[in-house]
Amino acid sequence: MILTLVLALLFSNCSKDNGSDNSGDPSNLIVEVLSIDTETKEVIIQASATNAVQFQFFIDSEFEPVLTTTTGYFKYTFLAEGAYLVEVRALGESGRYIKKTVLLNVTTNNEPVPLDKGYFTPLEYTGYNTVWVDEFNGSTINSDYWTFESGAGGWGNNEWQFYRKENAWLSEGTLVIEARKENYSGSNYTSTRMITKNKKSFKYGRIDIRALLPEGQGIWPALWMLGNNISSVGWPKCGEIDIMEMIGGSNREKTTHGTLHWDFNGDHAQSGGSKTLSSETFADAYHVFSIIWDETSMKWFVDDQQFYVLDITPDHMSEFHEKFFIIFNLAVGGNWPGYPDSSTIFPQQLKVDYIRVFQKN
Repeated sequence: MILTLVLALLFSNCSKDNGSDNSGDPSNLIVEVLSIDTETKEVIIQASATNAVQFQFFIDSEFEPVLTTTTGYFKYTFLAEGAYLVEVRALGESGRYIKKTVLLNVTTNNEPVPLDKGYFTPLEYTGYNTVWVDEFNGSTINSDYWTFESGAGGWGNNEWQFYRKENAWLSEGTLVIEARKENYSGSNYTSTRMITKNKKSFKYGRIDIRALLPEGQGIWPALWMLGNNISSVGWPKCGEIDIMEMIGGSNREKTTHGTLHWDFNGDHAQSGGSKTLSSETFADAYHVFSIIWDETSMKWFVDDQQFYVLDITPDHMSEFHEKFFIIFNLAVGGNWPGYPDSSTIFPQQLKVDYIRVFQKN
C-alpha cells in the first residue's frame, strides 16, 4: 500500500554559524513527502530551497547524513516499520544551512492482538488454594498491590530507559506497560517498573502470568521476583526468580527464558532454561508463563508445558526457602539484549491479562 502525503514540518530553520554576510545563505526550505510505501518501507522526499547547493538527509539522532544530493530528491528504504524523525538540511554557498524535520510513520495499520487470542490457565487447581489474584480490571492500578519504582540505568544492567509510573495503565482488562522513545530526566527512553514489595510476597506455590510480549531490538520485558530481604543482604544473596524474560531483535522473540540467581560462597551463581515457540512469536498471541515452586524444586512452564526444572535443596540455595515479591518491568537496552537501533519500533507495550498465585492446601 502506498500512502502519499505532505507531513507537517516540526522544527524551524537552523543556521550553521552567525556570520554577517548572508548573501550565500539558503532560504525558503520546503520539504514534501511524496510517498511512503508501507510494504517495501521505501520513502520518497523532495526538498527545495533558494540558494541551496546541497541537501542532506538525517534519520533520528544520527550525526552523519545517510543521503546527500544536489537536487533535494531523496529515496530511502527503511529496514523496519516504525516512526522516524527525518531532518533535511539545505546548505548554501556560505557554508550555512537551514533545516526542517518531519515525522515519518512507516507502519502498516495492524490490528491489536485480541485478549482472547492465545492460551488460558484455569482459575483454580486441585490441591491448591488461591492466595492472590490481580485481573487488572477497573480503571486504575491497585496501589494496595503495586508500587512504582523510578530512576535510570536499570540497577546495574546499563539500560537506557527512565522508569516512571506514567508509562503504565489499565485498559480493557489488561495492564499495559509502555516503552517510549522520548527525552525525560536525562534519558532518551521511558518505561515502567512496578513491584509488590512490602505488599504481596510469597514462599512456594504456583504462579501464572498471562501476557502479550513486545518485540524489537533492545526490548527486554521481564516478569520476575526478588527476595524480601534484598534491602538487608543485597543481590544475589536475596535470590532472584526470573519467571519470564525475553530479549528482542535478531529473531529472538520466539524464545523466553526462566532463570534462578543466587549467592554461592560469595560468588554469583545462576541456572535456567529456555522455551522456543515452533511458530509465530510471543508478540502474536497471549501466553501463560508459570512456575511451580515447592520445598524441593523450581519448575518453569509456558502454556502448561514444562521446559526446565531445578533442584533447590542444596544448602547453598537457601535463598529459595524465603519469601519473594513480584516485579514487572519493560527495559530498553542493557548488557544482555543490546540496544535499540533503526529497526526498533516505538512505542512498545508489555500487556498482562492476569497474575494468579496458588499455594498447596
